[in-house]
Amino acid sequence: MSRSLKKGPFVDQKLIEKVLKVRKEEKVIIKTWARYSTISPEMVGFTFGVHNGKEFVPVYVGEDMVGHKLGEFAPSTKFSRHGGRMQKELEQRSEQATAVKTEAVTKPAK
Repeated sequence: MSRSLKKGPFVDQKLIEKVLKVRKEEKVIIKTWARYSTISPEMVGFTFGVHNGKEFVPVYVGEDMVGHKLGEFAPSTKFSRHGGRMQKELEQRSEQATAVKTEAVTKPAK
């Protein structure tokens, strides 16, 4: 369920204050824990350090990100791949193929 249009997008007030204090020319990472804040047009061109629960993930805000949440661009969980035996077999084949390619490249030509 999305937010009501009459309420408007939510942006953390302290985050807006930090953005207004920093100039775009400065290469400063603005650290924030406010993953729930919506990206507004004033934030375009800045780099945010979005906290994912463990560390700050640098997120450069572009024009196409306006309207999304900051947390969308800093994953907070690690994806553990699916699959079992078949997945392992596929990975082993790809590793063998890359090993053969690297051998061919590293051996001197006769």
